[in-house]
Amino acid sequence: MIRALLALTLAAGSTPVLAAPLTVQTGETWLFAIDHGEPVKARKVDAATKAAAGEVKVDVRALFGTMMTLTNNSRQGYTFKAELLSADGKAVTARSCTLPPGNQPTLESWPQKATAVRIGSFKPAKGGHC
Repeated sequence: MIRALLALTLAAGSTPVLAAPLTVQTGETWLFAIDHGEPVKARKVDAATKAAAGEVKVDVRALFGTMMTLTNNSRQGYTFKAELLSADGKAVTARSCTLPPGNQPTLESWPQKATAVRIGSFKPAKGGHC
């Protein structure tokens, strides 16, 4: 009985955690990979850190509202969803451009001042818009 309970507990504990959008506070820089359309293995880094193969680097700054720079060091381009978060926690969907492949940066700029930007729902893209 105890062995069965222990096995059940271990099985429940090994259930994979679903990936979720990444919230980047203004002034932060993060690196992450994309799995099933969402950021995974995310970690805060120094702004000078380079993205390794297969990683995306995101940097959010308060400049003329809110500015976000993304660099995608993979062979696949993506479209994605971005939301600006205000000081009171309200989220507003923001326009975003296609994130190109090949370590090419893309710059997003919005006139609204945000305390953070939430990004997720990455979908493979060919070509681009903006």
